[in-house]
Amino acid sequence: MNSKECGQRTRHYPIVPARTARRYNHAMISRDLTFVLGGARSGKSMHAEQLATDSALPVTYIATARLIDDAEFSARIAHHRERRPAHWALHEADIDLAGVVSQIDAPGHCILIDCLTLWLANLLCPADGNGLPVDRYQTHFAALEAALISAKGKIIVVSNEIGLGVVPLGAATRLYVDELGRLNQRIAALSTHVTMMVAGLPLTLKTASSA
Repeated sequence: MNSKECGQRTRHYPIVPARTARRYNHAMISRDLTFVLGGARSGKSMHAEQLATDSALPVTYIATARLIDDAEFSARIAHHRERRPAHWALHEADIDLAGVVSQIDAPGHCILIDCLTLWLANLLCPADGNGLPVDRYQTHFAALEAALISAKGKIIVVSNEIGLGVVPLGAATRLYVDELGRLNQRIAALSTHVTMMVAGLPLTLKTASSA
């Protein structure tokens, strides 16, 4: 991913202080929010799908991938579709993820969001190259936080951990990596359970008792 691919110019953007994210960990929370993250082919989606199945609740899968004219990417989407139980409901949310969550959230219901990585790409690096300015995508972040905070049902969110390698070339790519890292921190701070997937193995980072 480079500046041309993302259609982004170098921007100055606000840094969210660590204390802002940490304050949620000390709040009294009753929500059921599980955050599953990991690298590519770490098993995060399969683990999240198993958690949704194990909940024994009606499940709605929110897909954030935008369909593009790319055979390889289309094959990936098809693989995910084939693996999901046929009785799960499906919603697509390329930009307004918060709105979709609020629309379908209900007590006794499970929502699986897969994934924040592609959702952020929709905001910053859409196929048409017209990424949102910083104030607008930060507004979407805040709206998603609000929707998750007020959720009445069980929510499972999947995301990638992509910041463990070398610093990427290109200002736009670095912006994407930085913003995904900050978004992951914000969602993890809200979550009652956080799991890191490594080579198909779940590592518990946070439980309800430590929230």
